[in-house]
Formats: sequence, C-alpha cells, structure tokens
Amino acid sequence: MQIWINTFLVVLAAIFPVVNPPGTALVFIGLTGTLTPHTRRALARRVAVNSLLVLVCSFLLGALILQFYGISISVLRVAGGFIVAVSGWNLLNRGSHKEIEASPDAAHPADPLSLAFYPLTLPLTTGPGTIAVVISIGISRATFSEPADEVLFMFASLAAIVVIAFTIWLCFSYADRIRRVLGQGGTDIAVRLTAFILFTLGVQILWSGMSELLISVFHPESIRAGSKPIG
Repeated sequence: MQIWINTFLVVLAAIFPVVNPPGTALVFIGLTGTLTPHTRRALARRVAVNSLLVLVCSFLLGALILQFYGISISVLRVAGGFIVAVSGWNLLNRGSHKEIEASPDAAHPADPLSLAFYPLTLPLTTGPGTIAVVISIGISRATFSEPADEVLFMFASLAAIVVIAFTIWLCFSYADRIRRVLGQGGTDIAVRLTAFILFTLGVQILWSGMSELLISVFHPESIRAGSKPIG
C-alpha cells in the first residue's frame, strides 16, 4: 500500500503542474464567458473526458508509438522538457501561453460544444508537454523486474490520471467561482507561481534527457534504454 501511495503521489506531482487545471480554468472561463452555466459545465465535462482519453492513451501506447517512429526516451525528455520550460517562461513573462495559443476565431462557434477537443483539450489542457511527460512515465514501467510491481505501478499511475481528469472537470465547471474568489490580483499571483513551477519542471525534465544523451556519447556501455524513470 505504501508503494502504491508513493507512486500515485509522484505521478500526480509530475502531471499536475504541466496540466495546471486551476490556471487553465481561467483561460477556459475567458473563452466561454458568454455561455450559460449549463452549457459551460457540459463543455467542461467533455474536455475532462477528452483529456482522460489523451492521457490514458499516451500512458499505455506511448512506448509503442516511440518504437514505431524510432524516437529514444532521452530525445523525448529533451523535447518535452524544452516545450514545458518554454511554456512556463512564456506564462511567467507574458501571461498564460495557453491563452496566447487559443484561436480567437474559435471563441464563438455556432456549436459551443465543438470547442471541446480543439482548442480546449488540445493544445490548451493536454498539450505536447503533458503528453511527453505522461509517455515518459508510462515507459518507466519497463524498469520493474517483478510483474506485480509493474501492475501496481500501472494502477497507481492510472488512478493519478483519473484524479487529474476529475480536477480538470471540477476547475472548469466552477472556473467563474475561482476567478471571483481569487480576484484579479490573486489570479495574477497564482498564474505567476504556477509558471515558475512549470518552468523549473521543464528544466528538470530537459536536464534528465540531456544527461542521458551525454552519457550515451561519453560512456555508451553504461546506457540501458529506458532504465531510468522520469525526473
């Protein structure tokens, strides 16, 4: 049970800052402010379900996709870490990068629910950085020698992903209350703090991948593909 809890908390801590449900909820309310509360909550539910599917597919099938395209884990970490770090830097300096990436033409479609997958799920909620992190976590299950430990790791990771999806639904459904409680100043502080955490997380992932690439150059005999978990 202790191992399950530790794995659950580690996976949750790795994914949550990248997805950033509270911060993304502020962008969500900006894009859907003209909708009725009922429609907004229906849209929030669809985004949460879409995000759950994206995260679960990345976790379970990510390794096969990397193998098919011949992408190494180290390169994935470097690319994903770079994306996360740049996202955090932009968020820290110019406001939410997710708001910048949002298409202004998509803000008022004929069918508001058509926003559910693009841009609200991809790239606003579960973008490239999130997918890279989740794939790296999924690959880590290959490091377990005992099948029981691998199964335990998978269940704990999937439980963390479900919690993330539930948090997305909760924050998006009540985004207007979050903005009202925090106020303009509190919202700005929350976004800036989240941006700093996001930036440092991206640097950590980037350094992890670069370290493995450097070791593969100078000490190739010590490399075992996928032998280290993310971070």
